[in-house]
Amino acid sequence: MAAFAEGVPCWTDVLLSDLAAGRRFYGELFGWTFQEIVTDYGSFTRALLDGKDVAGLVPKPDGRMPTVWNLYFAAEDAAATAVRIREAGGRVITPPVWIDGFCVMATAADPGGAVFGIWQAGSHTGFGRRGAPGTYGWAEVHTRQPRAVDAFYRAVFGYETVPVGEGTPTDVVLWTPRGEAPDPRHAIGGRVVIGEQYPVELPAHFLVYFVVTNCDQALRTVHELGGRVLKTPEDTPYGRFAVVVDNQGASFAVIDLSAAG
Repeated sequence: MAAFAEGVPCWTDVLLSDLAAGRRFYGELFGWTFQEIVTDYGSFTRALLDGKDVAGLVPKPDGRMPTVWNLYFAAEDAAATAVRIREAGGRVITPPVWIDGFCVMATAADPGGAVFGIWQAGSHTGFGRRGAPGTYGWAEVHTRQPRAVDAFYRAVFGYETVPVGEGTPTDVVLWTPRGEAPDPRHAIGGRVVIGEQYPVELPAHFLVYFVVTNCDQALRTVHELGGRVLKTPEDTPYGRFAVVVDNQGASFAVIDLSAAG
């Protein structure tokens, strides 16, 4: 039995060239500890907070691959999900494969080009902890093709789109999964339009948010650890957030949920 309902974000990992540097960066920033895991498909590092799984650090098998945080959606049947992805106009990059009983994993791209993962739980069901400081909090896809992308995720996962709320940008919508009321309270992610103010070279992508106790302090720590700020702090009804890059080039967001309002 999967720990997460179909289509709910259930795991995230980062592809890095230097895992030791990644452990130092994220260990200091989020208080993570680490455990090395070896499988028939290679090794990866489990990131833990208070003994609970919160993320993964994965060595890049090819230096040409991007340094990036990946988001995985829960699937009851990864093979069936891969079929729906193709039928809905997406692309399956790596087909579903069992990883030593941990999970069935696949990688795909939506019609706008944003890459994401599929995770059918085995012994590893996904996040052991989320929504607390030092853990995953939110994710959204940034795209230039909002209509096609909204239709795609509706077809694959049954998402309904919900306006963010009065006084918020019209180029942002929330997603609620199949079977849940279509309102912000049940949202599991969002879609943001990449506007003309961004360089044309910026690809469609998922942005992963991690919860922190203080957004501004987290930015100071990022800077001290060799990272940099891409988007300065912004106050929203959901919290104070900023977008940063780690010391190897992987971008992610930090958000202080206590500052919501």
